Amino acid sequence: MKQDYTIPRGALDGVEAFVRVAERRSFRQAAADLDITPSAISQAVRALEARVGVALFTRTTRSVGLTEAGQRFLEQARPAFDAIVSATAAARELGAKPSGLLRLTVPRSVVQIILQPVLASFSARYPDVVVEVVASEELADLARDGFDAGIRMGEFIDPDMVALRLTPPLRLAMLASPDYLARCGHPATPADLANHSCVRIRRSNGTVAPWRVLEADGPHDLAVTGSMIVNDMPTMLSAALGGAGLAQLPAPLAAEQLASGLLVEVLADYAASSPGLFIYFPSRAQVMPKLRAFIDHMKAYAQEALLN
Repeated sequence: MKQDYTIPRGALDGVEAFVRVAERRSFRQAAADLDITPSAISQAVRALEARVGVALFTRTTRSVGLTEAGQRFLEQARPAFDAIVSATAAARELGAKPSGLLRLTVPRSVVQIILQPVLASFSARYPDVVVEVVASEELADLARDGFDAGIRMGEFIDPDMVALRLTPPLRLAMLASPDYLARCGHPATPADLANHSCVRIRRSNGTVAPWRVLEADGPHDLAVTGSMIVNDMPTMLSAALGGAGLAQLPAPLAAEQLASGLLVEVLADYAASSPGLFIYFPSRAQVMPKLRAFIDHMKAYAQEALLN
C-alpha cells in the first residue's frame, strides 16, 4: 500500500511558539525570543490547541505550566522540531559556502581534455566539496538523474539549458597512424575519404555521426564509411593508434600522440571546428555555491589546460 507522507495543512503552525513557551514557561519571554508580540504568540498557541483539540498549557496570572497533554506533545514534538531546525541549518550551510556533493556527467574524453588537470587543484581549494564524476556518452537528464551539471560539446546541449563556455572552439583533426598511411596512402581532398576506412562514432541517440570538413564555402557534414564504429572518442583514438583507419577527433585529445608522431594529421586545410566545451545546468536560480565555485575554477584553468 502506498504511504501518504503529506502533512496536513497548517499542522506545523504554532509548534515553534509552543516549544519556546514550554521552554521559558512564559508567553512574554517566548515572544521576546521570537521577536513577536505576546498577543501573536498567544494566538499561535491557541490555534495549535484548537487543532489538537486539547489544552496544552495551564495559565494563571503568575505562571504557565504544561498540561499532561502538553507534556506528551512536547516530548514528541521537540525532537521533530529540533530535526527540522537542524535540517534548515544544514540546507542553509550548503547555500552559504561551497560544500556537499557535486555530481557531474561528462563524456570520457572530456575527463582527459579538461577535467583531469583541474580536479586535484579544485579539491585542494574546496575540501568541503565532494566531486563525483560520472563518465558516460549518454546525455543524462540532469534533474531526473540527480546531476548538478554536465560538460558537453556545445552542439549536444539542449537549448533550454544554461550553458557557459569553458573552451574556445575545438579544431577537429583528421588523423591516422603512420602504419595505416603507409598501407593506404594519404587522402588529398575530402572526396578521397570515400576510399579510406574511417572510424566512426555512434551518438547516444543511435545515429552514426558524420564527419565535419571545411570546404571553400564553409563547413559540411560528410558521410564516411569504415570497418569500425565506436561509442566514445577515447576508443576512436585507440583505434586510430592501432591502425584501424582514419579518425576525426578534437585536436587536444590527440595532442600528445600527434606531437610524438604516433599519429599524423591529414587534410589539415580542411579541418573544421566544433563549438567547444560548455558546462550546462538547468537554471541560474539553482546555482549553489559548490557549482559556482567549480564553474569559476574551471573557467580559470580551462584554456591553460588546453594550450599546454
